[in-house]
Amino acid sequence: MIETEIEIINKLGLHARAAAKLVSVATQFQAKVQIGRGERLIDAKSIMALLMLGAGKGSVLRLRVEGSDAEAAHAAVTTLINNRFDEAE
Repeated sequence: MIETEIEIINKLGLHARAAAKLVSVATQFQAKVQIGRGERLIDAKSIMALLMLGAGKGSVLRLRVEGSDAEAAHAAVTTLINNRFDEAE
């Protein structure tokens, strides 16, 4: 299991398009990918759950990934978030 904290740094936060990209990346892996605040973690493969987080710019979220391809899944999700969901600023 890999667990880290990550900050949402894109201008619009975890809005619909960014959430859809996160779901798209997370579903490429068999690993269980969870994200959230504090003890409340949600399934990062669920767009509705991601939107319910209400994670705006500057939100610090906990990312937990576990499974056979956890390292690759963690790297892909972290890269997506750190690249501002590939959105222009």
